[in-house]
Amino acid sequence: MAQEITDEMVDSLEILAKLDLSGEERKRVKRDLGQMLDYIGRMNRLDTEGVEPLYHVTSQVNVFREDEEEGSAGREEILAGAPEAMEGCFRVPRTVE
Repeated sequence: MAQEITDEMVDSLEILAKLDLSGEERKRVKRDLGQMLDYIGRMNRLDTEGVEPLYHVTSQVNVFREDEEEGSAGREEILAGAPEAMEGCFRVPRTVE
């Protein structure tokens, strides 16, 4: 194991995540976190020289349509659908006194 997961670390994690772990759950968390750190340590030891970074899991760049610039509706057209407008803006009921 690269780094020992201590009870203090689990205490801190429990506070930060607002968890209330039982004794068995604490043991499982310590074991699982240790396994994760071991795996990360093994990954860090791999020789990745010359390996291109993977930015996406598929080779497809954009499976949707191309972005196309379109015009937008004018202020008057947008405010025409508003229940109330005042001085070129939407008028809404007061929410704070």
